Amino acid sequence: MVEIIGFEEGERALSWPGLCEAFARGHALPRAEIADGFLYRGEDTLLNRAAWIDGLGLAVKSATVFPGNGARGKPAVNGGVCLYADTDGTLEAIVDFHLVTKWKTAGDSLFAATRLARPDSRKILVVGAGNVARSLVEAYRSAFPEATFTIWSRTEASARRLAEPLGAAVATDLEAAVQEADIVTSATMATEPLIRGEWLRPGQHVDLIGAYRPDMREADDRALQRARVFVDSCETVLTHIGELKTPIATGAIAQGDVVADYYDLGGGRFRRESDDEITLFKNGGGAHLDLMTSRYILDAWRAA
Repeated sequence: MVEIIGFEEGERALSWPGLCEAFARGHALPRAEIADGFLYRGEDTLLNRAAWIDGLGLAVKSATVFPGNGARGKPAVNGGVCLYADTDGTLEAIVDFHLVTKWKTAGDSLFAATRLARPDSRKILVVGAGNVARSLVEAYRSAFPEATFTIWSRTEASARRLAEPLGAAVATDLEAAVQEADIVTSATMATEPLIRGEWLRPGQHVDLIGAYRPDMREADDRALQRARVFVDSCETVLTHIGELKTPIATGAIAQGDVVADYYDLGGGRFRRESDDEITLFKNGGGAHLDLMTSRYILDAWRAA
């Protein structure tokens, strides 16, 4: 029987530590095969992201992006995830797109932070004030329960709308807020860097989420040069996303400057080495993470 898992009922069975454990198990399996496909009609897009991990199964995440939906009072992004059994390829579940995306995106950053941020981090700055920013506060609170949160957005009003119900502070000066933070997590649509390397100080962890196209970046060259750089997947990030693709192409950094991705967890390379170093993580959110997240959701759903 095919399970159909909606957002609210599916989320009740989930926990951030449980998802991080699922990521650790998933990356101990053979490296994923992944493929993306795009179809276009004017401004509208159909994106299919597929992944297959031997021992875990297959997933196809389909997303429709219709920018005009806002004028119709509907979400601009919709879709679903089909999860297939590894043993015989049968369809096991159809999972709500927004459920998978929320938990995959914030969980990806949280998983990295549990290995790269200082455990005693107490000040977390969230750059951006959209839905991803809200999920980041929820996720980071699970691992850093004593931390305080500050929200910065280009529009102060949007920062306040997010901050008030979450009990977070609002920053109006990004430079000062970055300098004060132990962890800086950024989820914006920036095409020009917002975070400057000259603002960073020893011991910080920088988490970059927003850039997903070749023309997008959230941190400048100096930030990358000052930090030890990590990614979730070299295959997904290095040749597809401007955050690293552009500085590698210009020679600001070399591909070899990327220390590790999640498939290096077993070798012990994906970790902070000292309290004073600056760590920087690029969240690329590849299809293999959609698969790991969807499998975790189904397993938690069945267990509940």
